[in-house]
Amino acid sequence: MPAAVAQEEPVEPQSVNTLCLKSLKRTYDMFVGNYGLKMPEDLASQKLKIEAKIFSEYSEVKDLPPPVSGPGTALANPAEKGAVPLYVHPTQQLGIPDGTHKLEGRQVAANHPYPNAPGVQLTASTAVNTTLSESTVERALATLAPSKASIEGGKVSQGLAEYKQAAGLAERYKPVQNAAQSLIKKAKAVKPQWHPPWKLMRVISGHQGWVRSVSVDVTNQWFCTGSADRTIKIWDLATGTLKLTLTGHINAIRGLAVDPRHPYLFSCGEDKMVKCWDLEYNKQIRHYHGHLSGVYSISLHPTLDVLVTGGRDSVARVWDMRTKAQIHCLSGHNNTVCDVKAQGSDPQIVTASMDTTVRLWDLAAGKTMATLTNHKKSVRSIFLHPSEHTFVSASADNMKVWKFPEGEFVRNVSGHNDIINAVTINQDNVLVSGGDKGQLYFWDWKTGYNFASDQSIPQPGSLDSESGIFAMTFDQTGSRLISCEADKTIKVWREDDKATPETHPIQWKPSNDVKRW
Repeated sequence: MPAAVAQEEPVEPQSVNTLCLKSLKRTYDMFVGNYGLKMPEDLASQKLKIEAKIFSEYSEVKDLPPPVSGPGTALANPAEKGAVPLYVHPTQQLGIPDGTHKLEGRQVAANHPYPNAPGVQLTASTAVNTTLSESTVERALATLAPSKASIEGGKVSQGLAEYKQAAGLAERYKPVQNAAQSLIKKAKAVKPQWHPPWKLMRVISGHQGWVRSVSVDVTNQWFCTGSADRTIKIWDLATGTLKLTLTGHINAIRGLAVDPRHPYLFSCGEDKMVKCWDLEYNKQIRHYHGHLSGVYSISLHPTLDVLVTGGRDSVARVWDMRTKAQIHCLSGHNNTVCDVKAQGSDPQIVTASMDTTVRLWDLAAGKTMATLTNHKKSVRSIFLHPSEHTFVSASADNMKVWKFPEGEFVRNVSGHNDIINAVTINQDNVLVSGGDKGQLYFWDWKTGYNFASDQSIPQPGSLDSESGIFAMTFDQTGSRLISCEADKTIKVWREDDKATPETHPIQWKPSNDVKRW
């Protein structure tokens, strides 16, 4: 017969609060025996800590010179008797007898003969011996090398330097320069170039959602914008009239790029799609599939048939324009890739991310060449200078200028205290930054001088908060600035023709606190 199955006792249901209190009581009972006691010290880690402190404090003076045999006298080889002294103390050069006076650890002759009156020749009959006063000793000390106790940390006394130079060790025992002085480079004050202020020229309405991207044709006859209303609109640059509307995306369009070498337009959006449009037939001809989330930025290589996209999947993908194949998946960022730029020389790809870093990539190897970690906030926009081998990155903490190819930090551009969504530069060295609050700041590129600023006014019917600027670009001549904004409009800015250096003078003072990071 089968064994009787034991009946399980019913478990009384208890509330979460009761279970938590029981768990706390068990924990208290477990550790009540050693409550309040200090943690036992780890001798190995304590020893390692002391060794690290000793090395940090005394590494510069770890190797001391050998002791000398007399007060200021050193032999070429102390083991050899009769060796010629390499350095003779000034007291012995003056023929001062051995009787000395001690002050502050240094020895000065105390009983030396001197004439009994001015102008009297020193002879055995006119010589007078007396103990030197304290003031006389101090004057004598001024002619001697300073004592070791008075030497500042990291510096070598003149006497020791002469001794080391005589021993052939002058290069090894050079006075150590202060580390801060060796790292800080004094920035030469350069006066900024005068630029006329910019003013609003035209407001273009037509989109039904936030305008998120813009690109200008290489012929400078038209430009295109992408919006959250899922459409791409092409506008006449001279008149601002609508020429064409392209539909096909199913979510907001975040990036546009007009191909300067082919009749193609490339677009990317939050629908994970990267599309290629043929502008001769005004229809979509290719789709680049591979992103796992929204695609936020796109850039075309200036010489190769290659495009680069970056998005919320934290990678930048390199695509073959014609075959639609993915060439590289540039992984390394830990958060959304907000902006990508491509150029013809190494590093050929630059990416900015919300993980606060900027990465420079080797296109051939598909690997990171450098990672720039100076920013403290998300880097939302980067732009390459049209003529210099430099670029600027924009974040909420600062705008920073970098130098290719190593990504060497050049300077900060400070003053735009906002979340900066877009930056752009023209051929006249005018840097423009636009932020979430609708403020446009105009800077001189060479000096970072803010020569003008303007506040974008939302169109009637919009909220005051809908004044953010999402994208900007100059036209091919650099004389028109196109901004895409949260009030569903596109604004065109130009220089003030009536402005002169007399009506708008440069009010600039060189800054003394230039940060080097």
